[in-house]
This record gives sequence, C-alpha cells and structure tokens, in this order.
Amino acid sequence: MTNRYHETAFTPAVRRLQERAGSRGAYADPDGKRPPNDRFGPREAQFIGERDGFYLATVSEAGWPYVQFRGGPTGFARVLDEGALGWADFRGNQQFVSAGNASAGGGRASLILMDYPNRRRLKLFGHLSFTDAEEAPDLLARLAVPGYRAKADRAAVLRLVGFDWNCPQHIPQRFTLDELGDALAPVRGRMAALEEENRALRMRLGDPD
Repeated sequence: MTNRYHETAFTPAVRRLQERAGSRGAYADPDGKRPPNDRFGPREAQFIGERDGFYLATVSEAGWPYVQFRGGPTGFARVLDEGALGWADFRGNQQFVSAGNASAGGGRASLILMDYPNRRRLKLFGHLSFTDAEEAPDLLARLAVPGYRAKADRAAVLRLVGFDWNCPQHIPQRFTLDELGDALAPVRGRMAALEEENRALRMRLGDPD
C-alpha cells in the first residue's frame, strides 16, 4: 500500500535531505502495512466536521504559494464521500485569489486543519475546484449551515490525493472562547455551589451580607 501523501510531498530534493539527515528510513513502509491514506475514513470525517476553520494553500500561475484561513461555523467543511470534502464558500473581500489559483493550475491545493486544544493536525493534498452558486444549487444545499446568515457565492470541493496525521510535538495548546467556556463549566458550577454554601452559612450565623 503506497502512501499517497508522502508520494506527493517527498520530491527528489526532499528525499535527498531526508537521506542526509538520516530520517528517510522512518518513512518507509516496506511491508505495506500502514493503512491507506487516500480515502477519508470515520476518523477523518469526524475530525473535519468538528473544525471551525482551516488553512488553505494554493499556487498561482506564476508559481507563488498563497495561504489563507477559511473560517465558519463548526462543521461548515465536511466530508462528502470517501474521496472528497466540501464547504460553502462564503462571501468575503472578493479578491478571488484562491479560486483563481484553483482554476488555473490543475487545482493543486493543500489544507491544514488544526485541533489546538488536543494538539492534533490533519494535512491534506487534493485538487480544488469552485463552482458558482447558480451552477450547483444541490451541492450548496448539501453544504448549507442552518442558521448561518453569511451568503455562499460558490461551492468548494477538494478531491483528495492523500492525507497525513502530523506529529503534535510543536503544536501549542490554544482555546477559543467557546472551548474555554466548555472547559470551565465544571469549575463555574463548583464555584456557584460554594458561593451558595457560603451564603447559607452566613445566614445561619446571622450575617446575610
């Protein structure tokens, strides 16, 4: 079983540096026992569906990389089938850099999806395409986010080439306000209980203040 992500990322120049550093053997799979990484499974689908954003890289006609952050409600990007993920492309500043790059060079793209609280990272290679809203009403309906009021101008679909679960060694732990709220809920509940207990004790001692 070949590793499609490594086949794509490990160019001859990359392999030469790996050999020089002595890390080349760590990526070998001579017995083909590693699970395939060119199809989304339940683990990848769940991880992607729990994200509220990701980093998207495309390449321009001039060969320059362009990286941007795409965000939305949790679950706005989702696995469509084992070979593709999609998202509604919400209206922004209308520079169309990613969409233009995707239309010009075979749509080669890379995504990095981060789970900062749990220090996890999923990297993807694929072929990206954008379809205008009027040309893909059924797809946009499938990608709609109930209750989210932003206008979707296009549907974006990434046809998967390969994915890689990356080493967490240097990923910092960060939390959104919502994530902090969930994490602190037990602490707040305990504080409220202690305040109520303290109030009851003061009342028993004749000190209502």
